[in-house]
This record gives sequence, structure tokens and C-alpha cells, in this order.
Amino acid sequence: MSRLGSKVAVVIGGVGGIGGAISEKFVAEGAQVYATSRRGAGDESQIQTVNLQTIRADASNRADLQRVFEQIRAEQGRVDVLVVNAGISEYAPLEDISEDHFDRTFGLNVKSLVFAAKGAIDMMQTGGTIVLIGSIAGDIGTKGYGVYGATKAAVRSFTRTWANELAPKGIRVNVVSPGPTDTAMMAAASQEVRDALSNMIPLGRMGRPEEVAAAALFLASEESSFTTGSEIAVDGGMAQI
Repeated sequence: MSRLGSKVAVVIGGVGGIGGAISEKFVAEGAQVYATSRRGAGDESQIQTVNLQTIRADASNRADLQRVFEQIRAEQGRVDVLVVNAGISEYAPLEDISEDHFDRTFGLNVKSLVFAAKGAIDMMQTGGTIVLIGSIAGDIGTKGYGVYGATKAAVRSFTRTWANELAPKGIRVNVVSPGPTDTAMMAAASQEVRDALSNMIPLGRMGRPEEVAAAALFLASEESSFTTGSEIAVDGGMAQI
């Protein structure tokens, strides 16, 4: 039996990488998925089915998000599951942080989170779920990634607050926090960097997008019906041991 049968799911940043793996897993479990991307479907490898629709949208642009939810309201009338995955990570030690870097990172990693959630809950009923994609960077101090880490700490904070605020409406909010994950972006890193990261992980390797997607599926499904305000780290133990 499918775990998301007849559910309407929105995956912000749902094309390629972790977001693409989440979209595909949700479709495989019976959901009607709307996946957003700045580039649209682009040339990313992604299963295209009648149950997966890609919408071109800049998640940091509130007007774009409003357009996404207006389309879903017109076509479906509701949202059962929201996943917010859109985000960027750029290297900038304190002395190199520019206003543009700060605004761009917080705009995509935090602003999109707030207004995607705001748009979704207007169409969510009791039993709705929100899954935010954070990072273990919100809990550790990685040199040169202070702004990124701060945005991911904000994701964890919003998870707690919204879980508390939305509980009376029967809406659950949780976060999945990956560690280093073997996406196309990570594939562009040198072998030296990849090896160094793998050596920091107790399980001895980087994660796979489908492993993060499995955690998101659990939190989106009724299997986690008594779980809210929680964080699942998918990091091979990197920030846990």
C-alpha cells in the first residue's frame, strides 16, 4: 500500500539532488507532486509522470511562491504535504561576507521557508505535514560557512515554533538535517575534499540523496503521526558522535 496515496505534495526546490530524490520518492508512494525549480525541469535527470509537475519559480521571490500556490489551489484545492528544500551554500569567512552574500543566502534559505509555509498552511487541513530540509551545519561551526550555518539554525528554530503554533490545527512540522551528501554539486568538488569529508563521517562515506528522501517520506507519512517539532539527522553520525 502506498504511503502517500492521494496526497498533494509540494516540494520547493524539488528538481535534482536531494529535492529531486524527494519528489521521485513521493511520486512512487502515490502522491501528486508539484516540484519547483528556478530552472524548471531543465536537463536534470528526473522521472516525468502525470503525477509530477515541475513549476519554474524562484523560491526567494514571494510573488513566484504566490503564483505557485495559486496554481495548486486552482488545480487541487489543497496541500497535504509541504517540503522546503531550496537552498544555497557559499563559502565566505567573516572578513569576506558581503551584503549581497548575506541577503542571497538568507533570501533563499530562510525567506523561502517562511513564505512557502505561509502559502501552504492556507490550504492545509488536519493531518497536513511540513518537512523542512535543514543541515547539520546549523549545529556545528564550519569555517567559512557562518552565514549558511546561521540559516540552517533558523530552519531548526522555525521547526520548533511552527510545530507549537500549528499543533492545534493538526499540522505537524519536522526537519531533516543531512550531512555531506553525494549530489551533483558535491561531485564537482575535488577528490581530496570528498575524501576529507568521508573521513569525518563515522560510517565512512557521504550520504545518498535517496537516503535523505527516505527520512522525508517517513516524516510526510502517517508512520510519523506522533512526531512533531523533531529533527532527523541523516549524516552518518558526523554531528552525533
